[in-house]
Order: sequence, then C-alpha cells, then structure tokens
Amino acid sequence: MIAFGGDGTLNEVATGVAGTETALAVLPGGSTNVFARTLGMPNDAIAGVDLIVDALNRNDIIPVGLGRVNGRYFCFHTGVGYDAMVVKRVEERASLKRYAGHPLFVAAALQTWARDYDRKHPHFSVAIGDDVIPRAFFTIVLNTNPYTFLGNRPFDLVPGADLQHGLAVVTFTSLQASHIIRSLGSALRGGGISPAPWLDIRSDVEQLTVTNDRPFPFQVDGDYLGETKSLDFQHVPDAMRLVRSFPTS
Repeated sequence: MIAFGGDGTLNEVATGVAGTETALAVLPGGSTNVFARTLGMPNDAIAGVDLIVDALNRNDIIPVGLGRVNGRYFCFHTGVGYDAMVVKRVEERASLKRYAGHPLFVAAALQTWARDYDRKHPHFSVAIGDDVIPRAFFTIVLNTNPYTFLGNRPFDLVPGADLQHGLAVVTFTSLQASHIIRSLGSALRGGGISPAPWLDIRSDVEQLTVTNDRPFPFQVDGDYLGETKSLDFQHVPDAMRLVRSFPTS
C-alpha cells in the first residue's frame, strides 16, 4: 500500500494497515511531510517513486513500532495542549496551508501563545509509571524524532526517538516566553532539546496517561482531533510493516 499525501493521509493509511500483513510505502505529497522526511525520503514525489520501486524489487520490508493513543495509531507524534491549539488555528485557515506553509504555522504559534492559550494555569497532569507531572501546559509524545521541520531545519527534541524504541515524552511545566525561546532555540540548533527546570524529558516509554477534570486539546500526526479529559498512550512494537525506501544509516 502506497500512502501519497501529507502526514494526515499517511496517518489514516497507517492506521488501516497496522496489525496486518500489508506493507506501507510512504510517498510525500503534503506541505511538511514530517514522517517521510524523518525517514530520509526526498521531499519530492517523483524521486520517491524510484526509491519505492527499488525497495520493492529488493523485497526490503521491515517491522516498525507505532504509538497509539485512545486506540488510534500515530506515526511520529501526538501533541497535547499548546501545539494542538496551534494546529487548530492552522486548520481554520486550511486554504492557506499549502501556499503559506511554515510562515502560517509560525504566525499561528505566536497568536496562540499571545491570545488563545492560558499560560498561567496548568492544563493537565502526565503519569508515567509511578511518576506524575501534576502541572503540565504542553506535552509532546514522540514515536520518532524530529518533532517537525521549520523549512529545512528539524525541531530536534529527543534524538534517540526512533521506530525501534519506545516513545519519547517532552513536557513543558511553564510557557513563559524566555523558557519557550530558550528550549525551541536549542531544538533548532540540533542535538536535542536542552534539559531545563521547566522540562520533563523521558525516553523509551511504553505507556503513559494524560488527564484533567476539564477537557484539553490534542492533535495526532498534525491533525487536530478536538478536546478530551483523558489520553491513554502505548508504544506498540512491530505494529506495521514498512517498505524501506529510504537510507538505512
């Protein structure tokens, strides 16, 4: 099965083939193509076709792990809180997304931070095993790294996050401007987001929950899915067969 489109299309196809013998090949056709670019695919559909054909001729297919949240699979990440509101704002301007692209995301992020998201009161708690982060504003659950791309530059959060290991989890316990600028700046410089008192960073996580008495927003692989009071995450090893039409090192 070939998924040709953006990350939202990829998510739907991956959800359909996960747990079956059908293998998935990724062909980038969206505005950002996070998963395809994370794999090392060229951000060009024509070049991608040649790589897929070569991989199929070699029968080069590997099992990979996926994340799952409330029963729905995700390929690269789920965002809880702030970034979900950013995605919502972008989707409200869907007609501009393909043309404005990354500048639209930056504008939406600034608008959301300044006007649309409560930066004073925590939005949920995060439980990982026996540890609880009680005052969280923004959590990213990663199945792969980077989190996303800004132009050609990756937002490099947890370099060890990949398709053969458990989930990585980054939680912000503050959305102060100086904290956000410092953390996102370190992510853009590469090598992973720098540890800080307002961050909780975990790797190789198999299960976690995010809860609150009041609903909070979330997005999966770049698609806004609304609000909920509870999210249950699991890492699912060998959940999907993937055509290895990308570099192996």
